[in-house]
Amino acid sequence: MSMRRAAVPPLSAAALLALALAAPTPAAAAPARKAFQFSVAAQALKGEADEVELQRTLDEAAQKRAAFLLLTGIKSASEACSDKLYAQRRVLLDKSPRPLVLSLAGSDWTACRNSAGRSNAIERLNRIRELFFDQDESLGEKKLALNRLSNSSQFRSYAENAYWEYGNVLFATINLPAKNNHFLTEAGRNSEYEDRTVANRNWLQRLFAQAKRKKLDGIVLVSDGDIGAHQEEGFSLLNGFSSKQDGFAQTRKQVRALADKFKGKVLLIDSAQKPAKAPASQNGAASASATASAPNAETALHWRGNLAHLSLSPGWTAIRVTPGSPTLFTLNP
Repeated sequence: MSMRRAAVPPLSAAALLALALAAPTPAAAAPARKAFQFSVAAQALKGEADEVELQRTLDEAAQKRAAFLLLTGIKSASEACSDKLYAQRRVLLDKSPRPLVLSLAGSDWTACRNSAGRSNAIERLNRIRELFFDQDESLGEKKLALNRLSNSSQFRSYAENAYWEYGNVLFATINLPAKNNHFLTEAGRNSEYEDRTVANRNWLQRLFAQAKRKKLDGIVLVSDGDIGAHQEEGFSLLNGFSSKQDGFAQTRKQVRALADKFKGKVLLIDSAQKPAKAPASQNGAASASATASAPNAETALHWRGNLAHLSLSPGWTAIRVTPGSPTLFTLNP
């Protein structure tokens, strides 16, 4: 007797789709983001004698494979606010072997005066913008593409504010000069401060919105002045002189609010260059050995929630970015 196998009805298209969806598939592993480092310095140029030293340190930074360099300030307050000096510094910074991003310092423009002794800070600021921020790229022999606030029709003047992304971190510069953000006490003379405050408010909103939308790991914001966002509530940069307006108050409040809503880490870097401090012993005095070995107290990241702060010490500071680490940012010795 011959046995015939029962016919198996063909699977419908819906059944085939269900089987395909149920079949286990290997999980695609997300590529691990690599750690990198960048170097930053505050007002490294305080005279012509510093130019040779700066060129040497730029070369050293390139040898240490910094992804890019950040420099705040192109001159000291005691140097001339001349086109000649500005152009000389532009040539020097363009010799950097690595991409170099410039962040303005108050010493570059706020104290400048004309031959009659009157302030020409705004005119000098605009001249610096023409000489140093005329392209959507960094300085240096190798270029880094930048996005400038001046690309917005509403804020054409503010080319010094720039941002770029590197290693899933957003980096940005913002013009907040030291000495109270160039807030002037004389009545009717704060139009520059007020207009820049509006531009900076828009800039900060844009930066945090982009970082949040793209789910970036962190934000690094570089300025000249210390806005005090890492300090306790009620802190003022004016040392108790309540009659004088705190020029950083609005920016400080905004940065705190934006950082609180951001899931990543935020690092604020400024050019305050605090003096070195030695750790005190239990009786309030520092031992000789502790004083000799103690690092600059400000050469450390100070945290307030997800907000870190670094006031630069003289010289170059290397900062390592390690995706996936608890703090994201660490200082390289």
